[in-house]
Amino acid sequence: MKDDAKSRKDALRDHLRESILTLRLQPGADLDEVYLSDAFGLSRTPLREVFRQMAGEGYLDLRTNRSARVSEMSYTTLRDFFLAAPMIYGAILRLAAQNATRAQIDDLKDAQQVFKHALRSGSGEDRALANNRFHDVTGEMSGNVYLLPSFNRLLIDHARIGMTFYRPQTAKMPDNLSEASRQHDAIIAAIEAGDEAAAAQLAEDHWNLSRDQIEMFVMPAALDVPLGAAPNLKPA
Repeated sequence: MKDDAKSRKDALRDHLRESILTLRLQPGADLDEVYLSDAFGLSRTPLREVFRQMAGEGYLDLRTNRSARVSEMSYTTLRDFFLAAPMIYGAILRLAAQNATRAQIDDLKDAQQVFKHALRSGSGEDRALANNRFHDVTGEMSGNVYLLPSFNRLLIDHARIGMTFYRPQTAKMPDNLSEASRQHDAIIAAIEAGDEAAAAQLAEDHWNLSRDQIEMFVMPAALDVPLGAAPNLKPA
């Protein structure tokens, strides 16, 4: 019975995780606890256990006497994302080059093959999830108990606000996807060689490749406040 309950909790966690990362559940959306309880055969207690775990990871917000909701993406979180992402990615890949085990490198190569397959024949959701898994492995490689929670939180919002990158809308975007795949290969090579400087530079290059498309997704054309800079809040 315990194994069966754990399996149902894992299934709920996987469902919510994929739905949030691919925007099937929008930022700020309330969760229908009655529906989820019925759909996954869970009572309120194990359901809330999953919610608490996912809230700790950054997927959900818990509110007193109200339903759980998908973590929001406010101006502040977007600003912080653009400020922190290049620094955290660089640190993660530098540490990955230092600490990666043979088994982790094999996992990263497997993740890259899944990513390439998704680019050839997968949906935008498939591509976003495959990319998320690739970077998730690099986080595991870093082995840093302080940095990893921040990186995992960053990956949640990178997947969500980067969905447009995996649904090409301009002639240039498919070329960017091919370049992203080439950069993944280069990241693997740098990590396998233990080249920290190359890995850190590739983190910067990889971030810059997706930045323009991500900004298109998160900021309407008429809104010209630069991301990474606070708006002028002084009264007129």
